[in-house]
Amino acid sequence: MKPGHIGAAMTELQNFCLRVTSGGTPSRSIPEYFEGGTIPWMKTGEVKQRFVYETEEHITELGLENSSAKLIPANSLVVAMYGDGDTAGNVAINKVPLTTNQACCNFVVDPAKADYRFLYYYLKANYNNLVGLKLGGSQQNLNAATLKRFPVPTVPVELQRKIAAILSAYDDLIANNQRRIALLEGMAEEIYREWFVRMRFPGAQRTAVTMKRPFDDLCLLSRGFDLPDADMQPGDVPVVASTSIKGYHNVAKVQPPVVTTGRSGSLGTVLLVNESAWPLNTALYVKDFRGNSPYVVFFTLKNLHLENFNAGAGVPTLNRNHLAGIRVFIPPKEIQQAFDRHVEPMLKMAEDLRDASQLLASQRDALLPRLISGKLKVDHLDIRLPPSMRAEDEAAEATA
Repeated sequence: MKPGHIGAAMTELQNFCLRVTSGGTPSRSIPEYFEGGTIPWMKTGEVKQRFVYETEEHITELGLENSSAKLIPANSLVVAMYGDGDTAGNVAINKVPLTTNQACCNFVVDPAKADYRFLYYYLKANYNNLVGLKLGGSQQNLNAATLKRFPVPTVPVELQRKIAAILSAYDDLIANNQRRIALLEGMAEEIYREWFVRMRFPGAQRTAVTMKRPFDDLCLLSRGFDLPDADMQPGDVPVVASTSIKGYHNVAKVQPPVVTTGRSGSLGTVLLVNESAWPLNTALYVKDFRGNSPYVVFFTLKNLHLENFNAGAGVPTLNRNHLAGIRVFIPPKEIQQAFDRHVEPMLKMAEDLRDASQLLASQRDALLPRLISGKLKVDHLDIRLPPSMRAEDEAAEATA
């Protein structure tokens, strides 16, 4: 989709903003710039979600004063300019005041001229146009000057809010599902810890608990399969990378349940996929559960803190042989079955919510270009604001 147009004239993105800033990185050689810091400091890899409430790292007031980092208010737009793969061009909204590194371009939106949510969705709809502006050699990047000049339609703020309200309603539902998923999965994991870490499973005092056994008695891990991006074909088979589902292919390599953990690049994330999948070579997958419950195997792997296993020099690497000698508690089969009866309904509900979120996301993505382009007109509609926008308006009125 070309930038535009909603039947209106165009202006530059910077004209909707109070200011546009880049970020900065305090010197890591000075501990006082980071240690004990309370100011959220955002990096390009974190420009993924719609809303950002927290960051992986924080800096101190001293670090802020002695670097080119600048504090930006909540409800600004953060655009990733640099980064590997598809990082450059990602957009997020910070919901708390924060600062960023120099690889981000930050747009402090003027609420009298634009609704920040509309600008967010507009940039998301024009992702391909944004990345088409990247310059450079082996690693192509965006630059702030180009982003500031990016064309945006000059439509009334009220129309912007209507478009943002429709799209935000979908994202609010998705966010609510994500909270419920996190709660359900957290409850299931807490049952695992209560039963098999604290050893308080039903009948534990009457059960002859065996000693810990070698990890290989729990399951057999195997390296995933190569699949270059150019070879991926449209389909509905999840392609599982080290930390997440990377995309979808038309061929599966492993039948469900599929349990994976990162092998190369990012370690420590353990995933359970209840459908046929293609684990990538950046992941290890459970080739044989050795007759054990997939849920027990999944949570045991999660609680091994695999991010501590680093056999690589520059790139973290988990070698399956490193786990072979680890001793883990493997519950008796009847106890595993009882555990499954407790956690399976929770994890099934979480899976249903995840499927619902995928459907909502596909519906939102189908509406997005039609709303942004003006093909689907909403200026004459009386649109009820979604919860997130209503709550924000009420908070603003309360503090006015």
